Amino acid sequence: MLKNWLRSKILFLISSAAVFLISIHTPVISDTTLIPSGDESIIISSSKLEKLFDSGHFTEGPAVAFNGTVYFSDITFTHESGMQAGHIWAYTPQTGQTKIFRSPSGMSNGLKFDSQGRLIAAEGADFGGRRLTRTDLQTGKSEIIAGLYESKPFNSPNDITIDEKGRIYFSDPRYVGHEPINQPVMGVYRIDPDGSIHRIIIDAEKPNGVAISPNQKTLYVVCHNNGTTNESQLPEGTSVHKGRMALLAYDLSMDGAATFRKVLVDYAPQDGPDGLVVDIEGNLYVAVRDVMRPGIYVYSPEGVERAYIPTPNLPTNVAFGRGEDSKTLYITEGTSLHQIKVKKSGYHLPSK
Repeated sequence: MLKNWLRSKILFLISSAAVFLISIHTPVISDTTLIPSGDESIIISSSKLEKLFDSGHFTEGPAVAFNGTVYFSDITFTHESGMQAGHIWAYTPQTGQTKIFRSPSGMSNGLKFDSQGRLIAAEGADFGGRRLTRTDLQTGKSEIIAGLYESKPFNSPNDITIDEKGRIYFSDPRYVGHEPINQPVMGVYRIDPDGSIHRIIIDAEKPNGVAISPNQKTLYVVCHNNGTTNESQLPEGTSVHKGRMALLAYDLSMDGAATFRKVLVDYAPQDGPDGLVVDIEGNLYVAVRDVMRPGIYVYSPEGVERAYIPTPNLPTNVAFGRGEDSKTLYITEGTSLHQIKVKKSGYHLPSK
């Protein structure tokens, strides 16, 4: 009798936990007034932004696995939600199911999959890991691939891109967190296949999103200088002096060195971009956090705006789907994950 009672209670608890960790959401039109505009070889003017998930705290860093599952970060700022230290969610397009993949996530932000299908995560500050980790989805095992530079912790790793030689590039700014700022420069770093770490950009002011062109010759870097290194400590209504808001292009050499080429887009005095991604033709899809015109701006490789996809709130990052969904753009913004169909396929690393 007692054994049966215990069994029923355990099953109830397991069932309750499953309800808490899994969300099933039928895609719904986010806002019928949000209509893409611009070059119709890129956007579909009749395509609508669809909401797939809306139970996050601050969604970021979408990345799509080989099987089409969309992984994205949920940053649970400590001053707003306590000591949760973030989550990584996984959305399955075939079922509409979104469930927790990892919690706590170490305050993960940017995510990317390497050519072997392993998940690379940039873990930020605010009680996060301040490091890069790599997870084998088959075994579930994770390892730290960048934890220190010159024997000091990183500031707050933010976004990631990977070249076709397997080198990993990541930005290291600081926007929130009580921890000391140990690196004197908010830079961009490269991790080589042998595990060595190199600081390759020191002049981007406050780097955020990073992406590499399909021809491997350009490293795009977002500068988003919001004027503070701990936004959570600012009293409400405080005015700050913001710095550069721009999309930058660097020449990327065969050995992975980066040399500044030009400012592609200057957003001042408005707030600028966050994350970005490229399609197979080299067009850039940039999440721009301009309160007057929030959305995904599509640029040519030369920085000419070709299309605009409006979003309900300030977007944080973007990713392309794979396979049948290669022309689906996934967008994180606010507490949500959205999708919209476009005409170009996204660029992904060739699998090995």
